Amino acid sequence: MSYVSEAVRPKFESLSIELKNEILSRNVRLENLSDLIAVLERIVSESESEEN
Repeated sequence: MSYVSEAVRPKFESLSIELKNEILSRNVRLENLSDLIAVLERIVSESESEEN
């Protein structure tokens, strides 16, 4: 089960519903902004890999 701390929740909530759902489906712990950025970078990297 994914977890989003109160510290990063405002940034998380500003994302699109599709992106939030993708993040939550990955069973990650988002304790700070660095955690959120790391997950977003992974999503972008995987997306780029699928395109090639």
